[in-house]
Amino acid sequence: MAKRDYYEVLGLSKGASADEIKKAYRKLARQYHPDAYQGDKAEAETKFKEIAEAYAVLSDPEKRTSYDQFGHAATDGQGFGAGGFGGFNGDFGDIFDMFFGGMGRQRNGPQKGNDLRVNMEISFKEAAFGVERDIQVPRTENCDTCGGSGAAPGSSTKTCGTCHGSGQVQYAANSPFGRIVQSRTCDKCHGTGKIIEKLCPTCRGAGQIRKTKSIHVKIPAGVDEGSRLRLSGEGEAGLRGGPPGDLYVYILVRPHKFFRREGNEVVCDMEISFAQAALGDVLEVPTLDGSADLKVPEGTQTGTIFRIRGKGIPYLNGSGRGDQHVRVRVVTPTRLNEKQKDLLREFAKMNDEKLPKGSEKNIFEKMKDAFKG
Repeated sequence: MAKRDYYEVLGLSKGASADEIKKAYRKLARQYHPDAYQGDKAEAETKFKEIAEAYAVLSDPEKRTSYDQFGHAATDGQGFGAGGFGGFNGDFGDIFDMFFGGMGRQRNGPQKGNDLRVNMEISFKEAAFGVERDIQVPRTENCDTCGGSGAAPGSSTKTCGTCHGSGQVQYAANSPFGRIVQSRTCDKCHGTGKIIEKLCPTCRGAGQIRKTKSIHVKIPAGVDEGSRLRLSGEGEAGLRGGPPGDLYVYILVRPHKFFRREGNEVVCDMEISFAQAALGDVLEVPTLDGSADLKVPEGTQTGTIFRIRGKGIPYLNGSGRGDQHVRVRVVTPTRLNEKQKDLLREFAKMNDEKLPKGSEKNIFEKMKDAFKG
């Protein structure tokens, strides 16, 4: 039977990149592997061999170039046909990872402990100027009684007779590539390579216990929502003498009722009266450092923004601070007595402003006021 085009086998076009070829191969190999395929096993094995053969050629730049020029004739006599897979140059590590979970790569040597993450909520002002705080972190630590060995004090350990100290045992498995020798964790010593004669009474041979440790954290000035601090070596304890992991502290900042943050700038809003806006005034403005005087010139319009220099957020790991921006809003009075209304009408007349309809007194109201005299 004539061979199918290798690109067709992998479902690719002739101009596919090397990365696309590898992804297509891994997807199809996973789908048609005889151990995973739910249908006809013989059909799956045939397809799997076809996929592997196509990948063996297209993943090799020289062989791919020859194939693109001469087709299947370029592969004759190279071991890609029914005679076997002698020329296969694929990544067997990928095959092991896909189908056997990477068991052939396990190690029984020292392993670094897992990293930990905690969230810390702080106030707006603490984020601006920094804060120091103790936090309680549950984590795995080496047992103090046995020092992490899992053996009771005074007892000893011996080399595992099953794996001879390697922590792994080998076994053979049949695959489309032939008989492959693989490794798995030793069931006797659970990958440690050692047998404990007498278990530690505290950790029961685990070598580790759960504890809650109080850790002092220094939050620098200028942090913001989502900032992350790394505390080296404060994570989970390592395995078999490996170093501990790290602790990552993620910062959450509570919103402030008056201030908002935009980068290193602090923004706030203040209300002023019509008289203050028209005549000018000196406002007492809250800042992160206390109160500060802000001069509002006469004729200020609503929405005007004023700057108070150096009253913003300190720069993280740097010097200096941002500024504070104060946006004023002119408040229109809602309840006026008659005298206040008369003064506003008089003010409007003096400026040749058109009075609102119905705001001027009619003749009867003026006569009434005269009689009240």
